Amino acid sequence: MNLDKIDLNLLVYLDVLLRERNVTRSASLLGITQPAMSNGLRRLRETFGDPLLVRTSEGMVPTERAQTIQPLLRQVLASVEQVIEPITEFDAQSSDRVFRIMTSDYGEATLLPRLLNRLRKEAPDVVLDILTPSDMSFQEVEQGLVDLVINRFDTMPQSFHQKTLWRDSFSCLFAVDNPLTENFSLETYLEARHVWVSKTGMGAGMGITPKDIKRLGWVDEALEAIGVKRHISVFTRHYQSAALLSEQKGLVATIPTKAASAQSENPRLVMKEPPFHVPDFELKMAWSPLLQHNAAHKWIRGVISEVAQDSA
Repeated sequence: MNLDKIDLNLLVYLDVLLRERNVTRSASLLGITQPAMSNGLRRLRETFGDPLLVRTSEGMVPTERAQTIQPLLRQVLASVEQVIEPITEFDAQSSDRVFRIMTSDYGEATLLPRLLNRLRKEAPDVVLDILTPSDMSFQEVEQGLVDLVINRFDTMPQSFHQKTLWRDSFSCLFAVDNPLTENFSLETYLEARHVWVSKTGMGAGMGITPKDIKRLGWVDEALEAIGVKRHISVFTRHYQSAALLSEQKGLVATIPTKAASAQSENPRLVMKEPPFHVPDFELKMAWSPLLQHNAAHKWIRGVISEVAQDSA
């Protein structure tokens, strides 16, 4: 393959086609006609000697060669964009850019209100599009379809850039009329009924059962380490729901301290340190290497880091 015979526009076409998997939609996004896009796909197939996209009953599906090409293609195009992009500072005050941030409701409840206060002063027209971790996969984040992922991670692709925003501990919430207020010990904790909250990861979530200790997360792993189990009555994926449920007599929610502290002025709840050791965890910010040098992206990362540091 001779580089002087490759039309760079074709690589842009291929990038959009592999992402959209639809000729008509890809043509619309690029502002060209459908026949022009179809012709571009034909030329790409000739260039690579591979069908690249195959029509099936489920729509157009990338071939194995195309799947191998896709991440490399994104890196190439990102490098080209970096070369030709003018060296300018990001003007936050006048920008109306949309930043897509994927985070759990923990990050949404603890970090985002402070971030929005800062943005209202420095970048009043900047828009945040908040996605949940189940909305997209690590692969899609790696392709730069999301600006940032803010969450707690067990694993992360090695290609990602990351930064720790803060460390957090765990606290227990329960109603003021719960008998635990008079005698809160490991024994009474284990006798109580509990609200479980997901340590939300990436990708679509699945159902869970009390017997699935390895998937239950930090609190239950800490209990397993000392040879005991708690009685889980409710499974939820939202920390705010867990806090509300803990107002019911007899229920206990063990959640991150920063999330629990949001209920500090709630007269119906008591907040206590767990009667056993639960390791602290880190809230991290991660992003695709494709966005590492983007001026706007560097700005929002800096703002988030400062807001997190002030909140730590």
